[in-house]
Amino acid sequence: MEKYRLEMFSDGVLAIIITIMVLEIDGQVGNAFNDLTSLFPAFFSYVLSFTYVGIYWKNHCHLMQSISKINAQILWANLHFLFWLSLIPISTKWMGVHYFAKTTLTFYGIILFLCSISFWMLQNSIIANEGKESRIAIAVGKDAKGKLSFILYFVAIFCSFYSELISVFIYISALMIWLIRDKKIEKKINSDKC
Repeated sequence: MEKYRLEMFSDGVLAIIITIMVLEIDGQVGNAFNDLTSLFPAFFSYVLSFTYVGIYWKNHCHLMQSISKINAQILWANLHFLFWLSLIPISTKWMGVHYFAKTTLTFYGIILFLCSISFWMLQNSIIANEGKESRIAIAVGKDAKGKLSFILYFVAIFCSFYSELISVFIYISALMIWLIRDKKIEKKINSDKC
């Protein structure tokens, strides 16, 4: 299989995930501007999830640029990653509709945690296929951001039982870590195409 097919399929799934999330925001409110305040929780959860999906898309693009050949393990790891990512819209809607209730934040954190684990598995499948001296292996290095994300999601899940505000703060903090450009990866991998 050519890698462009994997890229196109993945990009299509990610685009559908984002589209589904925005369609889940119920716009049936009054016609005054202050009626829009009831949409704030749904809109905020959408912005949070949109940013997460966007970050995964960018990181997935870097991975795809590093691939020289595809094997069955990469295909299955990619499908596994897309499966967990496809659950973000339901967790986003549930969280927004119920105003960031404890259970919804726990579920959201579990989905984010499983997305990060599955992305890590995809990344490791590609590194195993490309070799320990490949551009992607060198660029990823010790994967400090990935490891920190695992910890933050786990802590946020735990905190969601006690404080919704702290849990949301941790999800935003994990997001902010990924918004910081990783020049090492951009330098090692031709990111002009991403």
